[in-house]
Amino acid sequence: MWCGDVTYIWTGKRWAYLAVVLDLFARKPVGWAMSFSPDSRLTMKALEMAWGARGKPDGVMFHSDQGSHYTSRQFRQLLWRYWIRQNMSLRGNCWDNSPMERFFRSLKNEWVPVTAMQASAMRPTQ
Repeated sequence: MWCGDVTYIWTGKRWAYLAVVLDLFARKPVGWAMSFSPDSRLTMKALEMAWGARGKPDGVMFHSDQGSHYTSRQFRQLLWRYWIRQNMSLRGNCWDNSPMERFFRSLKNEWVPVTAMQASAMRPTQ
């Protein structure tokens, strides 16, 4: 069982969008993609990475919210092509996708601030 979601990250100049696919059994990300536009291509790239990284498995269930990136025809066709069953949270129920919310909280609290400080330390001063 996999789950997915999209979050936004401040890059210092503009917002970037990060789509992640999390393997719920291993509790680790198996696919991700980053873009400056939050469209279905972003989530499709993350799913394609996960599917390839896990050896093109059959019968996976993919859980997400009801966001437009996950309800788009292109994304649903990709799920169908990979034989992945789709499951969605109830509207307005963030608890259904809590593993993704927890992953993004850890990412933003532990990794993003450190990376931003390292990037600012490496910038040339004028």
